[in-house]
Amino acid sequence: MKPYFVDDNVALYLGDCREVLPALGVTADLVLADPPYGETSLAWDRWPDGWLDAAAKCANSLWCFGSLRMFGEHWAEFCASWKFSHDVVWEKHNGSGFTADRFKRVHEQPVHWYRGDWGQLYRDVPRIAAKDPSDRYTRRARGTQAAPHMRVINDAPFTQDGTRLMRSVIQVPSMKGRAIHPTEKPLGILDPLIRYACPPDGLVIDPFAGSGSTLDAARQSGRRAIGIEGFEPYAEKAARRLEQLTLEVS
Repeated sequence: MKPYFVDDNVALYLGDCREVLPALGVTADLVLADPPYGETSLAWDRWPDGWLDAAAKCANSLWCFGSLRMFGEHWAEFCASWKFSHDVVWEKHNGSGFTADRFKRVHEQPVHWYRGDWGQLYRDVPRIAAKDPSDRYTRRARGTQAAPHMRVINDAPFTQDGTRLMRSVIQVPSMKGRAIHPTEKPLGILDPLIRYACPPDGLVIDPFAGSGSTLDAARQSGRRAIGIEGFEPYAEKAARRLEQLTLEVS
């Protein structure tokens, strides 16, 4: 297939991911997806049935953005092809509130799913500087005691190196006022997800490319990326964004 945009690190295709992914025939290290949640009456906000199966045929690791409502409604569809790993909370600086009878929603949940043997899966939790000395004793590969739901884990010593694991609640300002796509995700939340699940120089696939932010984040982190966008006006904007960044780098 002819890409809508391509350079040495990323390629963007125009079309439906359920048709494009099988045609490409690629194997990726990670699928990072931000599908329509299907929670509003907006014309574009429709859950694309079958995309999870298409994603499962090209990768064993998946980060998917969503809400608790979205994951609840499609849990069986996820579990038909994937196994749940863990979730992260993206805390925005502000959120959208459509009702006055609930807490104002200022978060979304990227959830990690996988296929196959967990032990064979690439995973590298990003580390950040520890501000509190008591927080630095964190580089312990295995704990001395296992949680009740976990298998027995072997002992390993602590190592103090001035860093700690990035925590599961990540505060990153949203793209409000700066976005070129209504659901665009900032690089600050995409980068740690990519670094966790895709090795350097590995391949990331975004089946709902939108503004091209995942392709941008992957390229800046030293990974390769393939994006698929079904709406040409956004594909054009994403291509323009990626082309400008290519010119700036060169």
